[in-house]
Amino acid sequence: MHTRHRLCQFRKSKHVLHQRFRSRIFHRDTMAAAELKKPFVVVLTGAGISAESGIRTFRADDGLWEEHKVEDVATLDGFKRDPALVQAFYNARRRQLQQAEIAPNTAHRVLADLEEWLGDNFLLVTQNIDNLHERAGSKRVLHMHGELLKVRCTRSGQVFEWREDLNVDERCHCCQFPAPLRPHVVWFGEMPLEMNEIYEALAKADFFVAIGTSGNVYPAAGFVHEARLGGAYTMELNLEPSQVESQFEEKHYGLASEVVPRFVHKFLMGKVERAD
Repeated sequence: MHTRHRLCQFRKSKHVLHQRFRSRIFHRDTMAAAELKKPFVVVLTGAGISAESGIRTFRADDGLWEEHKVEDVATLDGFKRDPALVQAFYNARRRQLQQAEIAPNTAHRVLADLEEWLGDNFLLVTQNIDNLHERAGSKRVLHMHGELLKVRCTRSGQVFEWREDLNVDERCHCCQFPAPLRPHVVWFGEMPLEMNEIYEALAKADFFVAIGTSGNVYPAAGFVHEARLGGAYTMELNLEPSQVESQFEEKHYGLASEVVPRFVHKFLMGKVERAD
């Protein structure tokens, strides 16, 4: 009798362990399936998302940027012609970015939330040279136009973190022969950064969302076309229609701090679906 009781207990314990094992496997497989169902999302952000944080935008209508002509402060020729003017311009912007009142807004923060949920199925491509996405918590960020808080050696191309003013006579000592440093930003006429990775992401995207972009600067203005070629569902979230708004399948207009949180909420609730 005692032996039969022990055998019964053993079988019961074995059954419980088996059920627990099956439960864990089921949970793991369910989670894996959920991960597989997560779409791949590429988000492009422009100046409009940072405008509400106090970052002034380039005014294309009169060709001025912080009251300067673009050709004077945002071209390689301008830098060669008057490096002191260019350095002073970016020094002022660098100081502005680090002021206490300049901070990520709601749109930046909810995109970080979306990335947290999607994980590796998310890529944020930004035309902005500020660091507000990173400060909001985003990690998978590609700065196609460079970064304001970095400088680059004009000889080797090596990039350094830089938060202070950059003087004209500042030299990089990474090379055998010290060379001048320049802001790590892409000027007009120069090739944007990270393009191979960006195009690879667009080719496999399920969703492409453009936020705060004008649609008049290429190659970024052509991303919606590339995404649609790959079969992505495309959305524009802007203050007003962009130059390429007709290429987007869905559009919502208003302040970034209002339309972006609404989009992310709908997405996380499963209410944003491809129109297949």
